[in-house]
Amino acid sequence: MPNPDSQLVELLRGAEEVIRQEDLAKRLAEGRPLTIKAGFDPTAPDLHLGHTVLLNKMRAFQEMGHRVVFLIGDFTGMIGDPTGKSETRPALTPEQVAENAQTYKEQVFKILDAERTEVRFNSEWFGEMAAADMIQLAAKHTVARMLERDDFSKRYKQGLPIAIHEFLYPLVQGYDSVALKADVELGGTDQTFNLLVGRQLQQAHGQVPQVVMTMPLLEGLDGVNKMSKSLGNYVGVAESPDDMFGKLMSVSDDLMWRYFELLSARPLSEIAALRVAIDEGRNPRDVKFELGMEIVQRFHGAQAAEAAKAAFINRFQQGQLPDEIPEAMVTAEGADGIPVANALKLAGLVASTSEAYRMIKQGAVRLDQARLEDRARVLAVGTDVIAQVGKRRIARIVVAG
Repeated sequence: MPNPDSQLVELLRGAEEVIRQEDLAKRLAEGRPLTIKAGFDPTAPDLHLGHTVLLNKMRAFQEMGHRVVFLIGDFTGMIGDPTGKSETRPALTPEQVAENAQTYKEQVFKILDAERTEVRFNSEWFGEMAAADMIQLAAKHTVARMLERDDFSKRYKQGLPIAIHEFLYPLVQGYDSVALKADVELGGTDQTFNLLVGRQLQQAHGQVPQVVMTMPLLEGLDGVNKMSKSLGNYVGVAESPDDMFGKLMSVSDDLMWRYFELLSARPLSEIAALRVAIDEGRNPRDVKFELGMEIVQRFHGAQAAEAAKAAFINRFQQGQLPDEIPEAMVTAEGADGIPVANALKLAGLVASTSEAYRMIKQGAVRLDQARLEDRARVLAVGTDVIAQVGKRRIARIVVAG
């Protein structure tokens, strides 16, 4: 097991918050394998790169010799996580949960070491829990504390319904930590409340409260909104190598570093060296090639990654795009950047934003050869991308601040 200090430095990489960091340092110094828990409700059958931020952190703990528990919330999935919701979320059927859980397992082992990953289902303990046990669990938390949660508070103030079973969700998730005797629980920043309930319940059950480590929500390809399938700004882990590589090549040069930090397995020293190389004149696109290669290789293998890179280069260099591409410098409309439809208009690729929306809907717009699906996408400041509308309208769009 690596030195505790070196472990701490690597484990803090990319983390948004650690409650409490001194407790994590103390537990690492004990020299024993810690129990690391992260729960996933099987609410959708496919994962995207945003989901893998937690998985990458789990892998880091795993490689340091710690016990990693991939917890599938088949019981909580039938409740429905109310986090961030303005209305009661429909519960999944047992059949949906089982189907999605199987798909999750197939995908996560592209990152986690299957032989060193303990897969658990929280129905193991909740399926055996009597009604009296659930009442006792509910007695360990208060309605006032539940209403401190932002989404519950907003709904309560607006007179929107909050179902009683939604109050059970944080308790059930928190009790998972009691059942597993977790030392550390990982979650997104939107899960902080639920993770803290786990600390409280552990203390109520005579356990040492777990360390809570929250990871940021990864920005999607637009560099503004969190990665989401509904927004069309995602890279799915089950996508083809060509599509995955093309989408990663479309991210802005600034966003590339965010992806390196949260998605790459490279040591921080290597990423720092890449920054220096660009400062000294290396083409950022070449560095982005390295990011794309690493991610595609993780999910599809080295041969597929090489083929995806070659196919991408061929599309640019073997007649599908002209050797000389006009450059259009556009100015961001705010701190977030510029809507892609506006950028296409300013670059002279469309006559109006309405035409841009229409061409996007028809699938006729590509950014660095990746088909653009999200008409609301925003190009962040620093974006340098080859935009193509149809077969003949092409420009290199650079977004200035």
